[in-house]
Amino acid sequence: MRLPEEPWKSDIWRSRPAFLYSRRPIARYVGRPAAEFLKIEPAAGVVLVVCAVLAMLWANSPWAASYDAVWGLDVTFRFGGFELHHTLRDWINDGLMAVFFFVVGLEIKSEIVSGELSSPRNAVTPIAAAAGGMAVPALIYTALNAGGAGAHGWGIPMATDIAFAVGVLALFGSRIPSPARIFLLTLAIVDDLGAIAVIAVFYTDDLSPQWLIAAAALTALAVLMRLLNVWYAPVYLVIGVLLWVAMLESGVHATIAGVIMGLIIAARPLLDPAVAHDEAQELAKDGLTLEETERLVKLTRDAQPPAARIQHQNHRFSSFLVLPLFALANAGVPLSPELVAAAAGSAVTLGIVLGLVIGKTVGITLTTWVVVKLGVGRMPRGTSWPLLAAIAAVAGIGFTVALFITELAFREGDPVLTEEGKIGVLAASIVAALIGGLAVHLAAPRTPQDDDPDPVMEDAAESGLGLLDCFSRATRP
Repeated sequence: MRLPEEPWKSDIWRSRPAFLYSRRPIARYVGRPAAEFLKIEPAAGVVLVVCAVLAMLWANSPWAASYDAVWGLDVTFRFGGFELHHTLRDWINDGLMAVFFFVVGLEIKSEIVSGELSSPRNAVTPIAAAAGGMAVPALIYTALNAGGAGAHGWGIPMATDIAFAVGVLALFGSRIPSPARIFLLTLAIVDDLGAIAVIAVFYTDDLSPQWLIAAAALTALAVLMRLLNVWYAPVYLVIGVLLWVAMLESGVHATIAGVIMGLIIAARPLLDPAVAHDEAQELAKDGLTLEETERLVKLTRDAQPPAARIQHQNHRFSSFLVLPLFALANAGVPLSPELVAAAAGSAVTLGIVLGLVIGKTVGITLTTWVVVKLGVGRMPRGTSWPLLAAIAAVAGIGFTVALFITELAFREGDPVLTEEGKIGVLAASIVAALIGGLAVHLAAPRTPQDDDPDPVMEDAAESGLGLLDCFSRATRP
């Protein structure tokens, strides 16, 4: 909706404008500026970084006890005889973050169908890069800790924290070519899947085969619904929630349910946009009855790709609520001079720092170079080698998954190893964010990138705007 500089004067309002567009001071000086800020591409990254800093300050302030008290609060949901009992932090990490992974899955699905990943050579590159980015850090850590008390922690530097990595890239807005961002998203998803496999095989003793079978059955059911061309959204919502519960109870990270459902959702529209537009114009000729209005709304929805539409609907919720809460709940790692001094001379800490900061950068960049030179893969469009190396450095932000593996790796050993591991993860993530951010700033194009439009998104925009135009003309008083 395009409104003048003084939106309350627009003729579009029947009686008076919505609150956000009114003349009231809180709307003019708070509401509308805040709404405009949320539209700025780097805004999500800024909010994420601010929340991470606030969490660190909170956890190391005189009110540090309240940090653990708030995020460690027990929250229980009961459904008949079934009960889910977790801390507030776990509900954010396993529950809300599933929404973030769902949105990421939708974006990757769109790219697989008609975007950057539709070419096998383009898809091979981030998958191979993820493998290299996991192997080299693990080897570096093992070389420094082989035979020592911390040898079991080799899986710690393998993980990339997709939320913080994407948040750092978001700071640069449209300077980052879309294919480069998709490269990092795909790499991070594969990396997370690899980390979860490592956790399941090497660091988990209580996997539940029954719940894993249930998760597999629910995934198969969702795929079957898509093959039968079922487009009723509540069906997928119910399956998605049940799949999340099954993953949670199985011992596997529940956020994988979000990725699975995102990849299953259709990335092409149900209706032909051109035919739907013609039908909408016919409906709009002489005004609309209530039934015809509902029909036009349905035409508008079904002429757009579900993956693109749902991604757009959930983007702000994911970027400005889920990720900031995630940062607040997880970034608060308590530090003390004694702990930092002990960690400084620890092979565990050194292995994690070198693994994430150097291993990730070398592993991702070198593997990408190999697959590109062999002709197996292709560089992301518009991405130079310096920018790719910079993105690889950003992937060194391990944080939450790495902290989780740290807890699992040393739970039966010396508690000091756990603390040293946490310091290593925190230090490595900060260094990787700073070095990676600076490298991206230097390597990214200085001007916003005008990427080739995604055909699916282009169709969605054209069909949606065209049908909405019919709707606005038909309902005009």
